[in-house]
Amino acid sequence: MAASFATRRHTHDHALHRGTPNGRKVSIMLEELALPYQVQPVDITRNEQFAPAFLAISPNNKIPALVDSDGPDGQPLALFESGAILIYLAEKTGRLLPDGAARYAVLQWLMFQMGGFGPMLGQAHHFLRFAPEPLPYAQQRYRAEARRLYGVLEQQLAEQRFVAGDYSIADIALFPWAARHEWQDIDLADFPQVQRWYHDVAARPAVQRGMAVPA
Repeated sequence: MAASFATRRHTHDHALHRGTPNGRKVSIMLEELALPYQVQPVDITRNEQFAPAFLAISPNNKIPALVDSDGPDGQPLALFESGAILIYLAEKTGRLLPDGAARYAVLQWLMFQMGGFGPMLGQAHHFLRFAPEPLPYAQQRYRAEARRLYGVLEQQLAEQRFVAGDYSIADIALFPWAARHEWQDIDLADFPQVQRWYHDVAARPAVQRGMAVPA
């Protein structure tokens, strides 16, 4: 497999320059699978996300996006949306997404991340760190929702080491958002099972490499 992976570059903020949570999901997955890939940064300060060539791959003008030159039937395949990319790579390689009932356990926690743990924490990032003026109602709303979501994860992880049993794309999807817990005013010490899981995932060499993309 030869893949091109689009991630975001932002020259005004070092943390964003090093990759967004959604972008890091894909780089971690590619590293876990030991697949060769090339990174194509998208510079949002130059509106590269609106370039026709990028919109042909990602019509929602967001990263991440992936182009697999060796897609189904040997034809190139372009994908956007990080969850779809994770499922595709897992199914292509037969790894990190089990069969049978365990498959749906993984997929439901992937959807938990895609539908809540990402979007709601993204709102917390905005209103707690980047809004041009403080909006107490919004700050309280998304701070409280962040704590609720971490509480859901805490309860799940009290019963098993990883989110859906074995390490899977659900953990890969959740981890980069949890890695910004300080942006959400979350102290992981308040969620000891999440903290234990977080350190377990962070210790994986592939996760460390994926989190450093783009260098």
